[in-house]
Amino acid sequence: MDVDLLVHEAWPAFEVRAYDGWLLRHAGGVTKRANSVLALDRPSDLDRAISAAEDFYRERGRRCFFSMGPGTMPGLDEELGRRGYEVVDPTVVMSGTPKGEPAPEVRVEERPWPGWLETWWAVDGRYADGLAVAERICTGVPALYAAYEEGGRALAVGRAVPQGDTLGVYCMATLPGARRRGLARTVLRALVAHAGGGEAYLVVTAQNAGAQSLYRSEGFTATGRYHYRAAPL
Repeated sequence: MDVDLLVHEAWPAFEVRAYDGWLLRHAGGVTKRANSVLALDRPSDLDRAISAAEDFYRERGRRCFFSMGPGTMPGLDEELGRRGYEVVDPTVVMSGTPKGEPAPEVRVEERPWPGWLETWWAVDGRYADGLAVAERICTGVPALYAAYEEGGRALAVGRAVPQGDTLGVYCMATLPGARRRGLARTVLRALVAHAGGGEAYLVVTAQNAGAQSLYRSEGFTATGRYHYRAAPL
């Protein structure tokens, strides 16, 4: 499973520039996944490639980030550390064959609707004016959107991206007042069932032990890690 490329494809930036084997990605600064360098190949001139990446983000008024996943070219993490880039957002990759179970109380659509977006952004939104950009990223590839609703309000949501024989699970979020009711589990199972089951993967922040415990109970195991390197301020 090539996690670096799967995440790149499932969470697409809307501006991507290729530079000597690297992909420089930009999406309005919303999420590091879509606003970081994917450096899978070794460039012919490493110093020049790093400078080109830094210039790319500087021109857009953004801080330069590198995604440091399992497929990142050897030695780059250490080189960026020597240049003063800090480690941010350690993340765990989990994969497995989770349980799928249709749930009639879970709404599943092929496009996010306002209630889905509102709930997801209430939990995961870290960018004051970035919801429109985030919606554009989400809808950049075909995906499924699920929500457990009560009284017309989405209490828990999730997104699933079919990627060949693999399913990417994203945007799992439950409103604080609706937690500890098993709603995330219900949404996850409904997404998997709707997509037809099979192998799936997801990413979760390293410090989110509660989410990792839930996903382990649903058949996922930790299969890798990645983090970002952020340019000095």
